[in-house]
Amino acid sequence: MQILVVDDETDVRDLFMQRFRREIRSGELSFSFAFSGEEALTFLRAHHSEVLIILSDINMPGMSGLELLSYVKEEFEMPPTTMMMITAYGDDQSYQQAMALGANDFLTKPVDFGVLKDKLLQLLP
Repeated sequence: MQILVVDDETDVRDLFMQRFRREIRSGELSFSFAFSGEEALTFLRAHHSEVLIILSDINMPGMSGLELLSYVKEEFEMPPTTMMMITAYGDDQSYQQAMALGANDFLTKPVDFGVLKDKLLQLLP
């Protein structure tokens, strides 16, 4: 299952690779990384049929995760099946806005990787 992680903090790549090393080694999960909303859109335009899940930070410079979510839902006839939004601010307004734009889930930082792993593995076909 191909997952695109979108976050402006570059250390996220190492964190995900470490926390999901067993699933990556076994081939259950595969991760790609984009460090801005704009970079994520470029990646999706080239690989949209491969990506099943997008995990996106909300607060990023330039295009926010909510703007990315809106673009993805508008631009792609068959958008990724699941979009999870991640934010350091667990406020109700961000949650409501993400859900109204079509997010499937909402996580707060620091991410509980045990919970995230369970959610991702439940989505496996």
